[in-house]
Amino acid sequence: MPRPSDPQVISAQLLRDWPLPEPDGGKRARGTVLVVGGSRTTPGAVLLAGTAALRAGAGRLQLATTDDNAQALSIAVPEAMVVGLPSTDTGSVDGDVPDHLLELAGSADVVAIGPGLDDPDQTAKLMQQVLKAVTDGTRLVVDAYALGALGEQPDLLGEHASRTVLTPNVGEAARLLGRELGDDLDAEAAAVTERFGAAVSLYSHVAEPGGGAWREENADVGLGTSGSGDVMAGIMAGLLARGAEPAQAACWGTYVHAMAGQRLVQRMGRTGYLARELVDEVAATIAMV
Repeated sequence: MPRPSDPQVISAQLLRDWPLPEPDGGKRARGTVLVVGGSRTTPGAVLLAGTAALRAGAGRLQLATTDDNAQALSIAVPEAMVVGLPSTDTGSVDGDVPDHLLELAGSADVVAIGPGLDDPDQTAKLMQQVLKAVTDGTRLVVDAYALGALGEQPDLLGEHASRTVLTPNVGEAARLLGRELGDDLDAEAAAVTERFGAAVSLYSHVAEPGGGAWREENADVGLGTSGSGDVMAGIMAGLLARGAEPAQAACWGTYVHAMAGQRLVQRMGRTGYLARELVDEVAATIAMV
């Protein structure tokens, strides 16, 4: 494996030599993804992550968000099972989650936690309960405010770390490391991996425990749009559900996210496209690798 100072460039050829699993059978063979997130004001994050997971190949989708948004979300994503969660007075998911969420977490193949969550204290409580409920085989994607909770409790992942992908932006990575980041994001991605024992995708820089390191070089400015990170987290969850290993899902997901943006650039220019339009490019981008 290359060292963080010498990352491999993620190209279509590299991914062809590292093919995704192609499971036979029905939807159960491609895994169940549970996305936990949202709030009264950010239900769209769960929608984006969930639909991206399906476009990336997940067989079944379950969404968990605040009670007041659950019905609308079930109509917007008819392919998903949607469950409501209690919320605080300010509209955040309450960290004292109900048993039905823990039951879903215990049976899911992949849990993506974080998109749209907006209260750090409640998120930390929620994460503690969900991580206790998941099984030894469950894979995880930790995103957004859930990363903040992890930064406060570095041992929270425990034995699940080796089956986890972390998806921090630069600010979130700084909180995970407890310091400002330097200019070398390859080294910073490696530092996050070393601290938490999980695969990491940090602004096109991917690292895994043991020294594996990769860099994606097609990402452009248009990806810096609201909801884009939720889409990437969902892509990685979908790839994990169909059987990819964490570093493989991180590399494929980072590449597919960037190239989906490049496909939109051809029609809309470098800026102006929307995160939900990225979702619509995911399946075709994977198929073209």
